[in-house]
Amino acid sequence: MTKTKSILLASVVALSGTTGLTGLAMADDIDIILCGDTVTPVYLELFEEWNAANPDYKVVSEVVGWGQCQDKVTTLAAAGTPVDIAYVGSRTLKQFAQNDLIVPVPMTEEEKAAYYNFVPETVTFDGTQWGVPVAFSTKALYWNKDLFEAAGLDPETPPKTWEEKIAFAKQITENTDAAGYGLVAKTFDNTMHQFLHWVYTNDGQVIDADGNITLNSPQVLAALQAIKDITPYSEEGPTAYEQNEVRAIWLDGGVAMIEASIGAAGLATEAGMNWGVAELPVGPDAKGPGTLLITDSLAVFKGTGQEDKVIEFAKFLTSPENQWKYEMAEGGLTPLRPLHVDELLATNPAWKPFLDGIEFGGPEPLLTDYIGLQNVMIEMVQSVVIGSAEPQAALERAAAELEQYK
Repeated sequence: MTKTKSILLASVVALSGTTGLTGLAMADDIDIILCGDTVTPVYLELFEEWNAANPDYKVVSEVVGWGQCQDKVTTLAAAGTPVDIAYVGSRTLKQFAQNDLIVPVPMTEEEKAAYYNFVPETVTFDGTQWGVPVAFSTKALYWNKDLFEAAGLDPETPPKTWEEKIAFAKQITENTDAAGYGLVAKTFDNTMHQFLHWVYTNDGQVIDADGNITLNSPQVLAALQAIKDITPYSEEGPTAYEQNEVRAIWLDGGVAMIEASIGAAGLATEAGMNWGVAELPVGPDAKGPGTLLITDSLAVFKGTGQEDKVIEFAKFLTSPENQWKYEMAEGGLTPLRPLHVDELLATNPAWKPFLDGIEFGGPEPLLTDYIGLQNVMIEMVQSVVIGSAEPQAALERAAAELEQYK
């Protein structure tokens, strides 16, 4: 039995009493688990359209809260009672695949080319696609123009490099009552995500296409050093804050700069803030503006006897026009494809930096144990933030620990 299979089976034991294992839907129904509170109206319309064209394979949806969704899908699959298809974080696909719980969902070259670059890579390892991307997130730099002006900085000119970002944060901290930068370092998954923005704005990576751990590189070391350098000019006690909590401090005027998704734009406007948004500042080795490219996907589970039809359904749900409808209805999702981008930018110019960062961005690393990956990365960042380890030592230790999860 593999190590990751043991982890999955342990999850079944731990969760079966609280998750509520359910059986499969009626034969030939397509049973889908979605994460959240409700099924989006766009999906309800698409389900009706699918059902009308495929009366023998009607969709039966179940909505599970974000906190339990991933656990329930994993539990059902590991217990041998898989759902047909489920919304999952793409980072889980490698673990599911290596435990023989999902089936490949190959893309044609035409399908790959229709996406923004690197989107197919978020669901690919060993040259095979293991899910269909369904949600996409990118980040940009937000700044409080009033705090910039109060600190003696040009309120219309955000930092373009790490060096400027650290210098601006220092000047704001020393000349206002606010911190210069909102640093995310809580024991929470987005601490790793926020650090990967630094990695991908300096042409770094965690694991290469051949499965080699490449974390211990000059590019990633520079990113970790930058985290150390900006910590004194961040909010007090960064290890107590995840990204939404840091965003709340920013909205209250307590920090001047944060990295966040497009959703922060609407919140800042509602709060009456004088704000701006721009591409993430870049490190010394950057080829251009970058960002972490995070996707969620639809995974098709093995053992239901109708995998081919379920793949057809997944591709129907995420076809270019259907996917665009879903993204626009959800509001905060970066488009997976450059389908109607001119229209989007004309409606909301704030989208521009979130799209510009894609070209030199990078995917969330696919390892066999994504929880193990997160824990190692979080511990590395925290050790540098609290000063218990120097960047080089922290990086070497993390790179060695990741070898067991690749």
